[in-house]
Formats: sequence, C-alpha cells, structure tokens
Amino acid sequence: NQSGVNILKNIRTRGMTCPVVMITGDPNIVTAQDALRLGAFDYLIKPIKRETLIRVTTHALQHKALMDEKRLLEMEKERYRSNLEAIFRSVTDAIITVDNNMHVIEANDITEKIFGINPKGLNWSRFANDGNPCRRTCFKILDQTLKTKQAIQEYRVECRRDDNSSQVVVLNSSPLKDKDGNFAGGVLVIRDITLLSNLERELKDRHQFHNIIGKGSRMQEIFNLLEDLKDTDSTVLITGESGTGKELIAKALHYSGIRAHMPMVAVNCSSLAENLLESELFGHVKGAFTSAIKDKEGRFQLADGGTIFLDEIGDISPRIQLKLLRVLEEREFERVGESKSIKVDVRVIAATNRNLKEMVKMGEFREDLYYRLKVVEITLPPLRERREDIPLIVKHYMDTFNKRFKKQIAGISSEAEKALMNYPWRGNVRELQHAIEHAFVICHGNILTIDDLPPELRDAHQETVAKDQKPAGELEQLLDALRKSGGNKAKAARILGISRQTMYRRLLRYNLDDQPEAM
Repeated sequence: NQSGVNILKNIRTRGMTCPVVMITGDPNIVTAQDALRLGAFDYLIKPIKRETLIRVTTHALQHKALMDEKRLLEMEKERYRSNLEAIFRSVTDAIITVDNNMHVIEANDITEKIFGINPKGLNWSRFANDGNPCRRTCFKILDQTLKTKQAIQEYRVECRRDDNSSQVVVLNSSPLKDKDGNFAGGVLVIRDITLLSNLERELKDRHQFHNIIGKGSRMQEIFNLLEDLKDTDSTVLITGESGTGKELIAKALHYSGIRAHMPMVAVNCSSLAENLLESELFGHVKGAFTSAIKDKEGRFQLADGGTIFLDEIGDISPRIQLKLLRVLEEREFERVGESKSIKVDVRVIAATNRNLKEMVKMGEFREDLYYRLKVVEITLPPLRERREDIPLIVKHYMDTFNKRFKKQIAGISSEAEKALMNYPWRGNVRELQHAIEHAFVICHGNILTIDDLPPELRDAHQETVAKDQKPAGELEQLLDALRKSGGNKAKAARILGISRQTMYRRLLRYNLDDQPEAM
C-alpha cells in the first residue's frame, strides 16, 4: 500500500492540477511538512466532522476554479504575446515603443535593418546623438509626440545609411496609452519607401518641388540644391527679383526638412520702422517703451526649434544688423528693455531683391553679417530667363483657379499662350499668377483667349505682331483704317483690332500723330 505522501507525489508527477486534501490517522510533523511542500491543499486529522469535510472540500473546489481561471488567463496572455511577437516579426515596417523618458521598450527586427542596430533597451536620446541623421529625426518626431501628446502623420525624410547610400522613410508617431487610458509614452512606425522613391524619380522628370514649378535646367539645379539643404541647419540667402518665389523656396526648405513639424515664422523686414522691427524680432518687456504695456515674445522666440524667414533683409538698419549678427553667431539675444539673454535653436533663411554685395562695398550692409547669411546662396532666375516653364506654371494656376472659381476652363488659345510666352514679365511669377487670375474672372467660355488677358498683355502682343509685319504693309493698313474711319483714330483702332494706346504709338512711328481727329 502506498502512503498518502506517495500518492501526492504521483499526482504531481503526472501534472494533475486537482487540489489534494490529506487525511491521516497518524499525524506527525514530517508528513505534514511533506504534504504541504508537495502542494496539498489541506492536512486533516481523523476523526473528521462532516461539517469540516464539507467546508474544506468547498474551499478546495473554489480554489480549483480560481486556479483554472488563472491558468486560462496566463495561457491567453501568452498566446496574445506570441501573436504580438509574430506580428512584430512579420510586418515590413519598423515599430518602436518608448516610455515617457524616451527609454526604448520594444523594437522589432526591421528596426535593425533601418538603423544598423536594434535600440531595444537603450535610451533614444543617447542613441539618436551618434551622428546618424535618421535617428536624430526620429528622435525629434518622438520627442514632439511626448511633449504634445499628439500624433504626427506621414512625415517623409531622406537621409544617409551608414554605407552612405540614400534612404527615404515615412514616419508616423502616436501617443502610447496604458489600459486605463493614461499616457505612457510613444509609438513610432517607420516605413522604408526608398525603392518606391527611386522608381518615382526614374519614371518621371521632376517638374515640381513642393509648390515650386520648373522643368528647365536652372530650376532643376535649384531643386537638387534644395534636396541637399533641406535636412541641414545651414543659413540660406535667397536672392532674386520681386515675384520670383523667394518665400516659396523658404517654405520648401522648411517643410521638406527635419524642422517641418516645428513652427516657421516669417518677417517682412521692410514693412516696419527700426524700433518696431527690433521689438518684433526679439520681443520686449513691459515698460521697455511707452506702448509696451505687457511682455511680448519676439519672432525668434516663437520660431524656437523651427525656422525664421527674414524677407527683404537688405532693408534692415545697421543696429538691427548688429543684433542679428549676434543671434547668428551665439544663438542668443535680449528682449528690448531686458538684460537677460535668451537662447534659441532657430534656422535662419533670409531673402532680398537687392544686391547685398554692392551694398557691402558702399558700406550700407555689414560684411560679416553678409557672409553669415550667405552660407549657401540660392539665386532665383527671373521668369523671362526660364520661359520654358511658363506653360507648366500656367497649367498649375489654371488648376488652382478652376477650383477656386468653380469653373471648368479646359485650356488656353494658342494666341493667348503666345502672348504669355513673349511678355517680359517684370513682376515675374507673381505677375503671371495675377494675369491668369484676371483671365479667369473675365472668361465666360471654356478656353482662355487673348481677350481675357489684362490690357497690358494684349497691347504687348499686338506690338509684337506689328513688329513681325513688314513696315510698308503696316503703314498701308494704318492709312486704310484711317480712310475707312474718316480720320477717327479711335474707330481706326477698332477696325485694326488694337487698343487706342497702340494706335497712337503707330501714328507716332509713321509721323501721323499730327493728323486732326475726325468728329
């Protein structure tokens, strides 16, 4: 016969999970200890009362039910964890979770392919500062999510792998919450779209970078330069005539780069007097001057972490030039009326339509500031020097104004297009935009014609057509129109289909302007 302890050992060896109650008529300390060590639920000594046996049995069955439920939960938890790990291993996107202190909780295997190392168990702030731009950008995205508790979606970044090859990824960062809904960190999903990006570049020529349009060689060079600059903090000086799109270049640099999720603040330096501009740029404290009724943050402070765009930089005074030089050199400034320095992390992009180099020679602009601003210079060509881009720009604005005016204008006549191609465009792209908008307001058909364009474009086109004609033929047409109109110059202009201004210019050309006007 086996002893009760031997039977208990046999039960445990077979892995049975039922509760065991030991009943003995020969109790002793050794068997009691063995029974409890082997997991006996209880140890009873004969004789046993019926009530005691029922109570112990009831408790044992309740304990069995609780243990079974616990095992089921553990099995479910293990199955859930196994499934989650399988998903982590199977997805082609890198998935990284961090706690509130930027400590990496989990990171799947794909992460190592992107970064060259799996950051699991590391602190991301230290992991990001090893010179790898991809890690640094990911850190900034995660840090912004942790600070704002807001998701950042579809942020595209291009950087370099350790082998110096290009890598294009899309980042999505979201808050991480626990089962009670409390904020517990962040989740970063990284999708590698390098192959797709390369295919896109191979399949089509690049005619656009953000909202900047151009297919000519000069604009292609600028697009390539923007690609090189967008993920750096280098100061950029943008030069070019009014209307060439300097602010668009600044926005493209900011919104395509690593600071895109941070603010971009623009300041027109020519629109404010010196004292107002100083307060606008650097801020002031209450009482600094008569109208300073409260503290005010300056534009540099508002742009901290992002980009400040200083338009018309050539118009700032020598005193503002000196303060700006200090910001560029030391990354700090003082508010007006305050001696305490404020540190900022701001990328500076400046623009001007003036010749700063000549201003330096004339002593109107600080040479040291000029070279601080001109770390990299982007010179935008006037529209008249890249006429091959005009049809693309016209199409872009036609699409824009069709949506704005809720029209369905399908195209532009060949004569109107020729007028646009030959016009000198002193106002550059901005003037072209306004011309197309004017045409959309006037046009009531589905094709833009020469009659829909602004008067100055129509006159210039008529002048061009007139120059292409033989002088004798033009003079003959002019005299014939004057004869038919009885000398009425306005009526003769209508017969020729030209404006009165063009008519008077032609009369001057052939010394006919002294002819009396018929009544």
